[in-house]
Amino acid sequence: MYKNLAAALAAACFFSPVFSQTAPGKVGAPAEPVKAGFVYVSPITEAGWTRQHDEGRKAVEAALGSQVKTTFVENVAEGADAERVIRDLAATGHQIIFTPSFGYMEPTLKVAQDFPHVKFESITGYKTAPNVSAANARYYEGRYLAGIAAGRMTKTGVAGYVAGFPIPEVLQGINAFTLGMRSVNPQAVVKVVWLDVWFDPPKERDAAMALFNQNVDVIAFHTGSTAVMAAAQERGKMAVAYHSDMRRTGPDAQIVAVTHQWGDYYTQRVRAVQQGTWKTASVWGGVREGMIRVGDFGTRVPAAVQKEVLAAQRAVGEGRLQPFRAGKAPVRDNEGREVMAAGQALSDTQILQMNWLVEGVQGKVTR
Repeated sequence: MYKNLAAALAAACFFSPVFSQTAPGKVGAPAEPVKAGFVYVSPITEAGWTRQHDEGRKAVEAALGSQVKTTFVENVAEGADAERVIRDLAATGHQIIFTPSFGYMEPTLKVAQDFPHVKFESITGYKTAPNVSAANARYYEGRYLAGIAAGRMTKTGVAGYVAGFPIPEVLQGINAFTLGMRSVNPQAVVKVVWLDVWFDPPKERDAAMALFNQNVDVIAFHTGSTAVMAAAQERGKMAVAYHSDMRRTGPDAQIVAVTHQWGDYYTQRVRAVQQGTWKTASVWGGVREGMIRVGDFGTRVPAAVQKEVLAAQRAVGEGRLQPFRAGKAPVRDNEGREVMAAGQALSDTQILQMNWLVEGVQGKVTR
């Protein structure tokens, strides 16, 4: 993950909207299992960003059995520590290494230059190399759907959003959530608190509590722990789970979860190494590709709302609903500038370069 907006803008040139498939190749199963390494930016907790990637690792083991041996290193800081850990994995015989954090992108590329025969998967990065692929998910699709649920459930019409850094990926989520919420509750507003950190449970909790003191009754977040969900449970508020289902943490608070599904992609890429068909690629998949899913509704959510959200999810998967397509009226940012003309949709390039907050969001982007 990353603090600098400008560095992320070039992403538009690299991502394909669907899975990049490798061509069938000559299959020759190695005598030894494929060694796959995983580097995690935070500890493995019961739910959240790192938990979902570790579930992806376990899915690889379940699918390939004795044909794969996985290794993971958790709680690795971005920067020099990441480079050291990635280099160690490459030097100890790992044939493919997954680095799921935006701030791992540059260390991954640096190590890849010194290990040309090792394959690297930069998850949420956007730069590629002959032995480095990039992959990300259309998180914003799930955020829009969660916004529909939040718009139906709120009584105050005020939602909160606890966010790490104002990079395009996070801005996409805030804007899609707000657009989804206002599609069913046109006067709804979303208050944003920036943390300048991805994983800091006490700081995440404090931000949530501050928002609850400002008439917020439903909250979303783009951080790495379950702290915001726990705060909602404590205060009797509602929350949208992110990365993982968090009903264990917030049995009364959770209204819906936006979950990341990495198992199929990770398995596909390890199998490609095994079969000798791995090629560098850029992947940007969403609901249609099975990388994003919305569900795991809480007990407070009426059946009619669940049905509405799931119907919208099907529409997104079929391409009939696009979160960043304007209706009959243009869409403006929260400073009054038109960002989507009436009836027009943003291109992938525009989405990947997003550096504004939509009308209805109370917050600012540091440019």
